[in-house]
Amino acid sequence: MLWALVFGGIALAGLVMLVSYGVWLVHKAADVMSEVRMVGERVAELADLLAQVQIPAVAVADESRTSAATYDGQGVALVASEERES
Repeated sequence: MLWALVFGGIALAGLVMLVSYGVWLVHKAADVMSEVRMVGERVAELADLLAQVQIPAVAVADESRTSAATYDGQGVALVASEERES
């Protein structure tokens, strides 16, 4: 009859460990879901910021002229000093 108590104690300890592991797993899953929600919010914020970016269009007609040209910071090509003299 001693063997029944030993096996019962082992089964009870296993049950306690199983319940403890289940509680831990639920908490970890909640933490992961919280992080996933936060990443979703950050992606939405990034999308809003990227939607505000305006890239200026620069028309390039002659590559030989624009290779020596400089830009005024607003996307408008200024004629290089060599081309201004001619």
